[in-house]
Amino acid sequence: MKINIAIDGPSAAGKSTIAKKLAKELQYAYLDTGAMYRCVAYQALTSHLPLDNEEELLHMIPTLQMQFDIHNHVFLNGEDVTDAIRDNEVSMAASAISTHQKVREFLVHKQQCMAKDKGFVMDGRDIGTVVLKDAELKLYLIASVEERSNRRIKEYLSKGIQADYKSIYEDIIKRDFQDMNREVSPLRKADDAIEIDTSYMNVDEVVTYILELISKRKG
Repeated sequence: MKINIAIDGPSAAGKSTIAKKLAKELQYAYLDTGAMYRCVAYQALTSHLPLDNEEELLHMIPTLQMQFDIHNHVFLNGEDVTDAIRDNEVSMAASAISTHQKVREFLVHKQQCMAKDKGFVMDGRDIGTVVLKDAELKLYLIASVEERSNRRIKEYLSKGIQADYKSIYEDIIKRDFQDMNREVSPLRKADDAIEIDTSYMNVDEVVTYILELISKRKG
């Protein structure tokens, strides 16, 4: 029997990397909800729309065609934006856009419809608390700001993007504050979520631990 797995946590805690590998191991579908907000942010920036104008954003969102393939590529209106939406400016814009209640409601409904048949690994910042409240397994990944900054630097350098440690560090702290203090669906650990500190664990160790948790839940 397939279950739904909700993974939440702050920026660069390893959510997407862990979720993708976990989905592959389980042969589940993976849905990067953060990428959906990033797509909206990317289009808003490209179209020079004000990020604080919820009405204009809501008018734009239904026109967006977002697709995810089995290789974890993200397409927006037919364009591969996998790397483009990981830009630091887009990350901060996505955090700002996610504060709009109606924008979140639109995307959350879309996510819930996708996962209703079970067999999904979904990661984001309000999956266990809002999107998949009935998920059979909820996880909350954390890591130190220092470790998360190092991970972000490595990610950017691997893609040939120049990055400054101090700027990344400050942006992560700023985004944590935005995500945890927004009025709509703030980032928090669900009451029934299991917290995992990934600061000193590699991807395989985290995935192995989660697979053991799943085995116990199913048992």
